[in-house]
Amino acid sequence: MSKSRAEKKQKEMLEILKKHGSRVYDELNHGSFPVFDVPSRSVSNIVYDEKLRQYILGDSSAQRSSKNTAQVRSFTQLMWLAFFANRLTQEKKSSTLRDVYYSSQAFAVDFKNQAESNGIIEDLEAVLTKPREDMHIFPEERSSIFGDLDIEYTVPGYEGKRMNLANHPDGYAIGPSLTSAELVDTSAELVIAIEKGGLFTRFVEEQVDKKFKSIIVDTGGQAARSTRTLLKRLHDELSLPVIILTDGDVYGEHIAMVIKSGSANAAHLRELTVPDAKWVGVWATDIERFELPTIPMTESDIKRCQDLKKDPRYSHGIWRKELDTFLKIKRKAELEAFSKYGLTNITDRYLPQKIELARSL
Repeated sequence: MSKSRAEKKQKEMLEILKKHGSRVYDELNHGSFPVFDVPSRSVSNIVYDEKLRQYILGDSSAQRSSKNTAQVRSFTQLMWLAFFANRLTQEKKSSTLRDVYYSSQAFAVDFKNQAESNGIIEDLEAVLTKPREDMHIFPEERSSIFGDLDIEYTVPGYEGKRMNLANHPDGYAIGPSLTSAELVDTSAELVIAIEKGGLFTRFVEEQVDKKFKSIIVDTGGQAARSTRTLLKRLHDELSLPVIILTDGDVYGEHIAMVIKSGSANAAHLRELTVPDAKWVGVWATDIERFELPTIPMTESDIKRCQDLKKDPRYSHGIWRKELDTFLKIKRKAELEAFSKYGLTNITDRYLPQKIELARSL
C-alpha cells in the first residue's frame, strides 16, 4: 500500500462511517427511530461461494432498532463503536480489541465482558462490510516475516521511512504499521507461509530466503487476520505465489485452507483470502512416504477430520485425499519430525521437492 493508498483507505472508511451516521441523523430529524440492518452471521446464513472460493454471508439480516427496548442496549453499543472507529480512523491511532473494551467504560457504554465487545465489533464489520483493521482495531496476536522486501511506512511519525525485512534475524512482527506499509520492492519470487515459529527460525538460519528467493512468513499457528491480509497483499500486489507448510495433521490442513479461502467466522469479509495459495504439506501421504515419526490421532482429531469432510472445500483433490489418508493411518506428524534425519533435512530435501511440486499444481 503506497501512502496515497493508505490515505485512500482512510478516506473510504470515513466516508462509509459518515454515510451511516448521516442516515441516523436524518432519521432522528424526521422523527423516526434509527435502525441498523445487521447481516446475520448465524451458521444457517453462511454459504460457500464457488466463484469467490470462500464462505460469504447470505441474504438474511436482523434489524436492530432504537425503538425496541430489548435492542436499545446493543443499538447504543453499535453506535458508540462506530463513533469510536471514526475517531481512531480520523486520528490515525490504533487500538486493540482489549483497548476497545476498556475505552467503552470512559463513555459509560456497558459491555458485560470483552466477548460481548468483540461481538459488537464483528456486527459493525458486517454492517460496513469492512474489516476491523480498516478501523484501526487490531488483535493482540503477532506473527513474523523475513526476507528481501523493502517497505515504506505510512503510519504517523514514520511516514516515508524505509526498511528491508531481511535486516533482523528474528524477523519483523506483523502488526498494524507493517500491514499498512507500502510494499516497495523485492527480489523474492515466492512466499513461504509456515505454521511454526521454530521452523521459521530454522528457515532464516538456513537462508531459505536466499536459496529459494523467498519471503518467509511465520503464521503463528492459525494465521491472524493481519497475517492473512499481508499474505494477500504479497500475492496480489507483488504477484508472488504463496505456498503453505503446516504440521501433518487435520488442524494443519485447516490452517492452510483458512489462508486459501477464509473461515466461516469471517464470512462477512472478502479481503482476507489467497485463493491461489498452495498447501504443499506436511500431507498425510508424506508421513508414510518420508517415514516420519508419528503421534496417534486422538478422538478429537478423528472427529475433526469427519467434520471437515462435510465442508464443500474439502470435497475434492488433495484436500479430500489427505483427510481420507489421515483417517486411514490414524497418525499425525509435526514439521519438526524431519529432524530425525538431521536438522537441515527439511530445508535440504523436503522443501525443494515441495516448491517444485507447487509449481506444477
